[in-house]
Amino acid sequence: MRGEIKGTTMPVLEMWLEPGESVISTHGELSWMTPNMRMNTTTGGSGGGGGVKGGLLSGLKRVMGGGSLFVTHYEAVGGPGNVSFAAKVPGRIFPVEISSAGGYLVHRHGWLCGTPGIVPTVGLQQSFRAGLYGKDGFILQRLEGQGTAWVELSGEVINYELAAGQSLLVHPGHVGMFQDSVSFQVTQVQGLSNVFFGGDGYHLVALSGPGQIWLQSMPLPLLAHAISPYLGEGSSQVAPAVSGGIAGAVLGDMFGRNV
Repeated sequence: MRGEIKGTTMPVLEMWLEPGESVISTHGELSWMTPNMRMNTTTGGSGGGGGVKGGLLSGLKRVMGGGSLFVTHYEAVGGPGNVSFAAKVPGRIFPVEISSAGGYLVHRHGWLCGTPGIVPTVGLQQSFRAGLYGKDGFILQRLEGQGTAWVELSGEVINYELAAGQSLLVHPGHVGMFQDSVSFQVTQVQGLSNVFFGGDGYHLVALSGPGQIWLQSMPLPLLAHAISPYLGEGSSQVAPAVSGGIAGAVLGDMFGRNV
């Protein structure tokens, strides 16, 4: 099995598989593949050559972690094959190695695909109205098991190594991924105007070492907020209405996954 990341601003992950090899991914992430790739979509179990265990219960845990109920297994049959996953917004795709020594927590749609030994499950679901971050709160997936996972983060990615006891306060949307050795706590900053930050105040995530963290510069909810003034409704001009409708459809599809 070989993973190749191609492109810059909008990268594509190409997975080259030998006969019998397989990868797993959240349902709906596929961009293209060769005809000899066999797909098997399940809520878990061992279909498609191994993979996520636990059936429906495992699927429900993934949903709680912001992921999909279904997982798709892609297996090369009868010869080498390729399956590719394209970035949904400008950003980076990169691999991480997961073992029994430790896993990772990643933002709700950060996990792109992985080898069959990867187990995605719920990491945290913290509900609050966090101003620009949206009404769904702060949700993390946990990646554990044994193997390689590929992660997609939005915008530029900044990596820090936190020493034991060292902390960083981060806006929830900018939390991309961190090792599970890093402890975290959602904190509330009081005294800021509810007009700007919502009824529950302004929230930050306190990340404390030891361990590595990866922060993303362009969270999707903040991107949506930034461009929303340009997506006006009810325009009488045909061109703006058409362009707004297209953009609205794209954003509707993108954020219909509860980003």
